[in-house]
Amino acid sequence: MNTTPGTGVPLPPASGAWGEGDPPGRRQWHMWEKPLPLEAGGELPGVRLAYETWGQLTPDGSNAVLVLHALTGDSHVIGPAGPGHPTPGWWEGLVGPGRALDTDRWFVVAPNVLGGCQGSTGPSSRRPDGRHWGGDFPLLTQRDQVAAEVDLADALGIGRWALVIGGSMGGMRALEWAVSHPERTEALLLLACPAAASAEQIAWADIQLHAIRSDPHWHGGDYHDAGPGRGPHAGLGLARRLAHVTYRSEPELQARFGRTPQHTEDPWRGGRYQVGSYLDHHAAKLVGRFDAGSYVVLSEAMNTHDIGRGRGGTRAALRRVTARTLVAAVDSDRLYPPVQQAELAAGIPSADRLRVVRSPYGHDGFLIETDQVAALVRELTSS
Repeated sequence: MNTTPGTGVPLPPASGAWGEGDPPGRRQWHMWEKPLPLEAGGELPGVRLAYETWGQLTPDGSNAVLVLHALTGDSHVIGPAGPGHPTPGWWEGLVGPGRALDTDRWFVVAPNVLGGCQGSTGPSSRRPDGRHWGGDFPLLTQRDQVAAEVDLADALGIGRWALVIGGSMGGMRALEWAVSHPERTEALLLLACPAAASAEQIAWADIQLHAIRSDPHWHGGDYHDAGPGRGPHAGLGLARRLAHVTYRSEPELQARFGRTPQHTEDPWRGGRYQVGSYLDHHAAKLVGRFDAGSYVVLSEAMNTHDIGRGRGGTRAALRRVTARTLVAAVDSDRLYPPVQQAELAAGIPSADRLRVVRSPYGHDGFLIETDQVAALVRELTSS
């Protein structure tokens, strides 16, 4: 067994992506019957989406809810870690019997985004000739990803979502659903997301992309057949460290870690502070369950996000939304600050006012403050 020198710890595989032959877990798959046309030009053949569902669809299809995940999420919204699922559900407090999204009432659908790495077509997938897509995987936009989800909805017999909900990258897609397909979106909950990626958000992503592409094991994105320990783990880990700082708030990091050294380590002699150990932990976790190529593709897709592109600008695009809408900001979010959600709330005709999730946790508050998010869900679904 290949192990890290001096530790006996097994080396991670070149990619943390789900692969053919791995346990399927709760996943189901939907295959496109024809190539998917892409907004940037060309088309993507052999497209499939992995997804999970909970609850039962009513005969008229009126109780379907679409839950859209953020950058490093997947279809596993609830449920334990286990074969096929490297992590437990990421919104356990929101979905399930008796929860705000009560699966005794709602049919909840959660796809793994196109370009992702947990069962949907992405850089780690094999193209029709059997080779990994790798660095040849095309540029995707949010509109391409929603187009794939539309085909999934058609296959499931869902003509109109009772609710579309998403935060961060998932919120971008939820907004795109409501603008592109207003007739198919009855209610909408947007959490911690913008109308368009800002210069600063693109800059943060650009640094992370450079970190991955500068890794000597990146090989232009063609590393998926490399052996254990030979993927772009250092670059992906560095990208995750940087991203995680933007996901949390400075007061929380200060209160939680301060300047405290990590146990017996001495920062004056090459040791770490506790906050550094915390970032190392999150980097190692992501390397074990995610794919660097997907991180690049999805980050670039987020950079393309602009709801007003080709639609006469942001204001004109937001006026297309007909869904009952709630827009919520996290008050301590420094990555997607509340001013961006205020723009959405002001521009969407049916959004009465900006709602605020109170949290010390920064951007991640939309995932952590489930009681506050649940109250918003219940407000939208109480009728």
